[in-house]
Amino acid sequence: MMTRRYSEAALRSLIESFGNPIYVARAGRVWVANEAYLDMLGLGREQVEGRFMLDFVHPEDRARLEVRQRLRDAGTLKEAEPRRYLLPATSNRGVREVAVHVQEVELEEGGRAQLINCVVLGARPAELELAERLVETSAELVAARSEEAVRRGALAGLTRAGLSARFLWRDGEGFTARDGGPPLEDSALGLRALSEGRPVFGSIPGHESTHVYLPLGTTVSEVLWVAGSGLSPSYGSVLALFAKVVGAALTDARLLADVERGRWEMVAVAEAARFVAQPEPPTPEDFLERLATLLGAEAVLLYVPESPEGALSLSAHVGLDGDLRAVLAAPLGGMSPSLAAARGAVLSTEGEEGALMRATGGRLGCGAAMRLSHGGHPRGLLQVVRAPGRPFNGADLRLLGPLSELLMTLLDQRRLRAESARQLADTRLLLDLARTTTATLEVATILDVAADFLVKLLDVSNCFILLHDEQAGVLRGSAASVTHRDFFRTVVIPVQDPDSVSARVARERRPIALPDLSKVEGMAQHELARRFDEKAVLALPLTSREELIGVVLVDDTRGPRVFGPSFIELAEATCGQIALAIANARLYESLWASYAELAAARAEMVKRERLVALGELSAIVAHEVRNPLGTIFNAVASLRRMLKPEGDQVMLLDILAEESDRLDRMVGALLDFTRPREPILHAEDIPRLLQDAVEFARTCQGGNGRITLSIEVEPELPRVPLDRRLIRQVLVNVLLNALQSMPQGGLVQVRSRREVHGPREMLRIDVADQGCGIPTELVHRVFEPFFTTKAQGTGLGLAVVKRIIEEHHGDLSLESAPGRGTTFTFRLPLTQPTSPP
Repeated sequence: MMTRRYSEAALRSLIESFGNPIYVARAGRVWVANEAYLDMLGLGREQVEGRFMLDFVHPEDRARLEVRQRLRDAGTLKEAEPRRYLLPATSNRGVREVAVHVQEVELEEGGRAQLINCVVLGARPAELELAERLVETSAELVAARSEEAVRRGALAGLTRAGLSARFLWRDGEGFTARDGGPPLEDSALGLRALSEGRPVFGSIPGHESTHVYLPLGTTVSEVLWVAGSGLSPSYGSVLALFAKVVGAALTDARLLADVERGRWEMVAVAEAARFVAQPEPPTPEDFLERLATLLGAEAVLLYVPESPEGALSLSAHVGLDGDLRAVLAAPLGGMSPSLAAARGAVLSTEGEEGALMRATGGRLGCGAAMRLSHGGHPRGLLQVVRAPGRPFNGADLRLLGPLSELLMTLLDQRRLRAESARQLADTRLLLDLARTTTATLEVATILDVAADFLVKLLDVSNCFILLHDEQAGVLRGSAASVTHRDFFRTVVIPVQDPDSVSARVARERRPIALPDLSKVEGMAQHELARRFDEKAVLALPLTSREELIGVVLVDDTRGPRVFGPSFIELAEATCGQIALAIANARLYESLWASYAELAAARAEMVKRERLVALGELSAIVAHEVRNPLGTIFNAVASLRRMLKPEGDQVMLLDILAEESDRLDRMVGALLDFTRPREPILHAEDIPRLLQDAVEFARTCQGGNGRITLSIEVEPELPRVPLDRRLIRQVLVNVLLNALQSMPQGGLVQVRSRREVHGPREMLRIDVADQGCGIPTELVHRVFEPFFTTKAQGTGLGLAVVKRIIEEHHGDLSLESAPGRGTTFTFRLPLTQPTSPP
């Protein structure tokens, strides 16, 4: 008998004819499934067909079925009866058990497939499913490290099981929910569950769900309240066991917390002791942070007196924002017991807690205070505070004692280190000042360094240095500490000003100390005192060899301050060193200026000598060259008349005449460059001069129609003293260069306006073209005599321009970019003596 072979269509038709779930597996994947199988899984066809068939098996059964599948594929599986496996839970169905029967079928294209017939045996008992879920949650609770983690995990597990739950804490004859929810109406059932040690079920009229109170087994004051639809006493044993697991986990978490607390206490105390002994101890805030962590405090505050007999004020803190810091700037009432009477740590009373809650808006309400002393003398107060409802206990106070002693030791060590560091810093500052004043000879640098140095050395708010201008009879602000440096350079104080402390010091040449400006008549209203918010001022003279160099002022904006004799002596010694450095720098500047003047005079002398020699040589060359040139000009003219030249003869005679003329112009330019001359200055009309130069340059160029020349003159420009002929020559030379640099055409702009250049008011003339520009590497050479880039140039045009501008006591510069044009800028003084008529 032949075995029937099936196609995919035949198999699909076959299984769809059955009402129970059936699918065909091929190579371990779902190949074909009927609608009943898809409905059983609660999935669509595209979500099932093609996937591994073990994807639709409960994870706990997957490993067992994988082994069976491998045996079946190897042909060694012996099945006497259908096997069972679990379906995973879906969103609307729980875990179900399924029995399957597997039959091999032949395929038309070859190979075999498995026809799997499924029978759903039904859902498992709800109690069993709840127990499984709670067992999973119980396993998670074992790993929890804190009470909060245990409670959070237990509530999450019950929520996953479809139940709601709350932890309730006994409060007298009722319960308080830890999550802050409303109280329950039948809390008496909770008390009964605690007293009898078993679950007590109940329900509230009008509510569909049932709830149960579960004692945790390890405490007589806390129950677990669980509610859910259909919750009945049949769940009691499962829930009671889970509650005991939760209670045990809470106990373990508390024990672990106690161990961790003890370990943390030892570590914290040991670290605090090591901090005190370390070369670099921590800050008080670091110590208070550790103390807050150890005691579970929201804030820790350290109060110390401002003076030996002064009131306590907040010195360091952690856990306070701006508002609370302002409220707790001083200890509140009984929270700060008398430093002379307090012994050890004290807890806050109800009245003190009420005052703390009112002052902090209910954010803080419980506290403890510890008196700090050294050698039997009160040194401060340490306070730790918590939120309302979390009072401190005796264990906290016992721990607070040794930590307070360590804190006191730490404060003393930091004070000693601060004093040592201060002395070291003063020494370094003095060394830095000496190094700076000897390493630089610039007065501005010395003054800036000195101002910053005095602020650090004397621990003041600001330092100001004024230099004496003897000729003007004023003190000029020259330097200040960085906060007011820019403004103070604009300050000028007459030496005879009767209301100025600086002027008085300059006149009397002695220090003047004002410990409290509010007690000096009119001083608090002084403009500078108000601007800098000064409370105390010390002014000292800067003198060198009986000469007044300036005045130094230091102030304190924090409050009145007494400047003792040792303080003034240190300030005077430092000012003496600063004055000596300034005097040396000025001497060096004077010497350097003399050297610079000497070098300039020498350069001018060498330049003049060279020009004289060049002039003599030019006169000799001109004399020796121009006579033969005259003969050549006459010979060329005679040859033109006598020969009546034609063709090449005319070309040769033209070349001879042109080159002779160029040689004559070169000799003329050389004589023009070397000939000494003194400009004849007269007040000239600038617009007319510019127009004349532009018209002459346009005529010399032959009128290139593609080039446009424009003139822009500032309105109401005054007449300027200059030599009209020479300045016209300057403009024409530059304009011709501009026109020659633009064979393709373009715009040449001539602009004129007034400008403040350095200390003088000048006439500025710009000549800007759009030509080929000057290569960057050649810009610095364009004014050198005999340097040119033109085939027919002499290289003297711009050299003559530069010389003429210098003879007018003016300035010449240029800007050029290859391909974008060149701009020549001339600056001539607007005011200088004119020449006699």
